[in-house]
Amino acid sequence: MANRPPLGARALGAAIAAAKPVSFWLDDPAAPQPELPLTGTLRADLAVVGAGYSGLWTALLAKQADPGLDVVLLEAERVGWAATGRNGGFCEASLTHGEANGRARFPDSFEHLEKLGMENLDAIERFVEEHRVECDWERTGQLTVATQPWQAKELRGEGDPPPGWLDRDALLAEVASPTYLGGVWDRRGCAMVNPARLAWGIRKACLDAGVRIFEHTPVVGMSRERPGPKRAPGPTGRRGVELRTPSGRVVAQQVALATNAFDPLLLRVRLRIVPVYDHVLVTEPLTEEQLAPIGWRHRQGVADAGNRFHYYRLTSDDRVLWGGWDAVYHFGRKVKPAYDQRFPTFRTLARHFYETFPHLTGVGFTHRWGGAIDTCGRYSAFFGTALGGRVAYAAGYTGLGVGASRFGARVMLDLLSGRRTELTELDLVRTKPTPFPPEPFAWVVVQATRLSLAEADRHDGRRNAWLRLLDRVGLGYDS
Repeated sequence: MANRPPLGARALGAAIAAAKPVSFWLDDPAAPQPELPLTGTLRADLAVVGAGYSGLWTALLAKQADPGLDVVLLEAERVGWAATGRNGGFCEASLTHGEANGRARFPDSFEHLEKLGMENLDAIERFVEEHRVECDWERTGQLTVATQPWQAKELRGEGDPPPGWLDRDALLAEVASPTYLGGVWDRRGCAMVNPARLAWGIRKACLDAGVRIFEHTPVVGMSRERPGPKRAPGPTGRRGVELRTPSGRVVAQQVALATNAFDPLLLRVRLRIVPVYDHVLVTEPLTEEQLAPIGWRHRQGVADAGNRFHYYRLTSDDRVLWGGWDAVYHFGRKVKPAYDQRFPTFRTLARHFYETFPHLTGVGFTHRWGGAIDTCGRYSAFFGTALGGRVAYAAGYTGLGVGASRFGARVMLDLLSGRRTELTELDLVRTKPTPFPPEPFAWVVVQATRLSLAEADRHDGRRNAWLRLLDRVGLGYDS
């Protein structure tokens, strides 16, 4: 099939406008009916706030460990509605946002963290198999591809090539694009998954185990339970933690906060994360004739190796999901529905898609969406407790939460137990990222970093003075 001329701005705009402004994963007739909102007052042993992956895994693992535990799960919208149902479906083993970031920040424990991460990914795979979750799970791995000579040099390294290295010819035999110069195939460290259906599968397991789920139930406040004549302590004789909602309240002996980029109910968490918006396109299903020039027989996930990068993969019906590139921060750390749709970013994504696979120029897009990523200064999750150890939290996954959130759930439960465990003793768990400054300084810092990363991509990866300063103070970004 001959390559076609690039589309002009008007044609790109038309291709984007025709797409539905909703996540492809959530636009699914298999979506379960919502559970009813909470009304009135109830007590529980454990209340989990947020029904994305972190909250779902926390509720399920708690019930599996102690079936008699009374667990309540509160969700402001729908189960899996936010980042869980809007990501690219890359379920990665890494707990540290990749090897370079992990080795730089946790040099003494990195190898152990890699082992724990692979065990975590294996456990998710076993869950999918044992519970027969129909979520298109494919342990096909991920290709990291170089599209510039400096990227190929960094991926190849000095001396013997790294495991999984593919030169240009070998890479093109896997996935063919005129933009590729070489790459690395991590065969076991990543699975492709339909993220919404995985969340719905965990939801079903929670309900089957006896977790009480309340949807459309935002938590608007949290405090120690206030004493009063009509507020007797719980069965343990101890007053719990009170979670207030618009139409009721939950009093729990323990609380796990799994709120991602949304209000974490704790200032100490809020100061350490900023919501950064990512955007995604999905094409119409490709025919065998359209896919043949690309190959892609092993259906790996793909990400390019720049500081600003794309990630892409095939869906079960052979659409291409294409996301990434712009990481957009809006002044004031706000999360708003209006930020989900950003046409300049969608046009850029479409143009880059057609440049990567020129023979697909003109293929239409059926879905476009965006969502907030809970970004922290070390790019991997951090953990802690509050209210005398009654509350635990996990936040800051920075885009790698599909897999790492199950590990984060285990950490929160260990922290709530009050015991020293293998997980609570990890540097990853015991340390926290540097807080972001208040506005307007946070906006300045994020924008300066975004512009500097784009400049580095244009100049063979060379980091300017601003990025070198961030490296020195432990805030350097390595995608």
